[in-house]
Amino acid sequence: MSFTSVENTVNSDQYQLSIIVPVQNESGNVIPLHGEILQAARKTGLKFEIIFVDDGSTDNTLTELKQLRPVKIVVLEKKYGQSCALDLGIKNARGEVLVTLDGDGQNDPAAIPSLLEKLNKGYDAVCGWRVKRMDSYGKRFIAWGAALLGAALVQSGVHDSGCTLRAYRRQCFEGMDLHGGLHRMIPGLLKWRGLKITELQVSHRRRLLGTTKHNWTRIMVGFRDMVYIWFLRNNLLAYPKSFKSCMIKEIYEHAA
Repeated sequence: MSFTSVENTVNSDQYQLSIIVPVQNESGNVIPLHGEILQAARKTGLKFEIIFVDDGSTDNTLTELKQLRPVKIVVLEKKYGQSCALDLGIKNARGEVLVTLDGDGQNDPAAIPSLLEKLNKGYDAVCGWRVKRMDSYGKRFIAWGAALLGAALVQSGVHDSGCTLRAYRRQCFEGMDLHGGLHRMIPGLLKWRGLKITELQVSHRRRLLGTTKHNWTRIMVGFRDMVYIWFLRNNLLAYPKSFKSCMIKEIYEHAA
């Protein structure tokens, strides 16, 4: 499988691909997930880095992350939420192409080569679409309701704005700060800025360890952000900087 157009965007001393994974209390998941990411990244033939962002974990997640090779670990001072974790992961990435995925193991890293292949067909971003979701009925019902609201308020043009498994060109995030729950609104923000986005059907897996981070607070934050994007799209607000400062505690980097 060829990724020539990605390779030609960078010099030989630069990273071509950054894979960014936000995690919060995912002990037991991060080690096998890293192995799967490593296997998928090697298949691309690109110079890559794997970045885990520890969003205030209180279990053994950080201890397990420090055992991994190769890895870059961005440790946040406290729990800020997935949007801030992704934002700081992106800002500390060195690749010209960025791939993001969840840290719970439900996103399949095997899709990474296919995401890059589609990105190279002239797109700025490729969004994963979990056609067959392996979640509880309650979670799927909430996702269905959010999709209906999103179609009306955000108009992102994608079926699954909640899927973190995506590939982007680096310029997608120029001048952008993520906060609140805006990671779900990235496709809408990119479309609003005139960038070319598309979808790719991806597999979705059951969570084997840990507990879901979804709750009513996140649902309300998601609704608030949809309304916020509607105001942006209708030129009633300017895109601001982050509402709160997300602080990095420390960064570790371990070569292979």
